Amino acid sequence: MITVDPASCVLCGLCVGVCPPNALELMPDRLEVLSHCTECGWCVPYCPVGAISGGRRVRRLRGSS
Repeated sequence: MITVDPASCVLCGLCVGVCPPNALELMPDRLEVLSHCTECGWCVPYCPVGAISGGRRVRRLRGSS
C-alpha cells in the first residue's frame, strides 16, 4: 500500500508527474492516493522529503535485486 505522511509532505507534486496510472492527486492542502493506485512504487523515490512509502517496486528501482 502507498501511504503519504501528511506532516512531511511539502506538496511539491514531483510524485504526481511520475505516477504511471495517474493515481496521485495534488490537492491544495494534501496529496491524495486514489483508489486506482496499483502500488507500483514509482512515486516513492521521487519524494524529496521521504513522505511517501510502500509500493512493490521500490527495491528494484533503487538497484537492489
